[in-house]
Amino acid sequence: MLLNWTVMILYNYFSAMFVGPGYVPLGWTPEKSQDCMYLQYCKVCQSYKAPRSHHCRKCNRCVMKMDHHCPWINNCCGYQNHASFTLFLLLAPLGCIHASFIFVMTMYTQLYNRISFGWSSVKIDMSAAKRDPRPIIPFGLSAFAASLFALGLALGTTIAVGMLFIIQMKVILTNKTSIESWIEEKAKDRIQYYQTGETFIFPYDMGSKWKNFKQVFTWSGIPEGDGLDWPVRDGCHQYSLTIEQLKQKADKRVRYRALEDYSGVCCPVTKGVKTFFTTPCTEEPRIALSKGDLILATRGLKHWMYGEKILDSAADGGIRERGWFPRKCVEKCQYDSETDQPVDGEKKNR
Repeated sequence: MLLNWTVMILYNYFSAMFVGPGYVPLGWTPEKSQDCMYLQYCKVCQSYKAPRSHHCRKCNRCVMKMDHHCPWINNCCGYQNHASFTLFLLLAPLGCIHASFIFVMTMYTQLYNRISFGWSSVKIDMSAAKRDPRPIIPFGLSAFAASLFALGLALGTTIAVGMLFIIQMKVILTNKTSIESWIEEKAKDRIQYYQTGETFIFPYDMGSKWKNFKQVFTWSGIPEGDGLDWPVRDGCHQYSLTIEQLKQKADKRVRYRALEDYSGVCCPVTKGVKTFFTTPCTEEPRIALSKGDLILATRGLKHWMYGEKILDSAADGGIRERGWFPRKCVEKCQYDSETDQPVDGEKKNR
């Protein structure tokens, strides 16, 4: 069984690493030239970004259905390797649970029969050997300590990787990626802020968890589609999400002002318990804030936001520092810094 777990874990791990997420072909353009107006253009790849694709700064390519860049596999998790990566996150905790059970029972046997650390000279039940003729290998102190340490590693891996598996399954069952979840949250925030009366419907959720599941997991191991064109739900079209991305990209006049200082630490203790425990699990940096700083937020979570800080000393709008910061440290500016007009007026215009 342990050999089985090892083979399956390593197979999915190396598949996720070497198969890769799949990249948008260099110089790619949609079949209909008029559809280019719905897409963003990537200057690095010299191509348009296909629906659900994003440019990864680490891979330096536009990744199809990009979820995130994972340092564990030194690659992105995306269209082609999403299933392998998720299976790795499932099998690793299961293998560790099996190993933990073996460690616990082994140490219990050693302690219960008092055959470790030379305790057999103090007390040994000879009748136990007659009842159970199977040999028991005595543990030394180093072997017992190694087993205890391995048990701790197995339990830690089970908890950490198991939580990542739950997060991945949540986005898979809604046919989203982590990035698309941010886009959807920002879309709702934009509509509510400007009071446009729009209703944003995520276009790729098929309305059934089983249908969404089959978009990633197939018997052949090859995901459905080609990574460029995707089935959409009724009332949406292929570019519903990309149009929303263009709206969010054009929305550069919504600014946030820092209400309090933030040192830029990963898990701030003074910003609340929820902020401390919900810090983003990403390699992206945090930015230090001082009271009065201006920030352009590009995406956010419930207790954290990601944006660009504008330095007053720089010309032409300032040099921007990107990173995460606690949501409770900022508030939306009531005035547009460029026109010095109330934002409410801008809401009406939009």
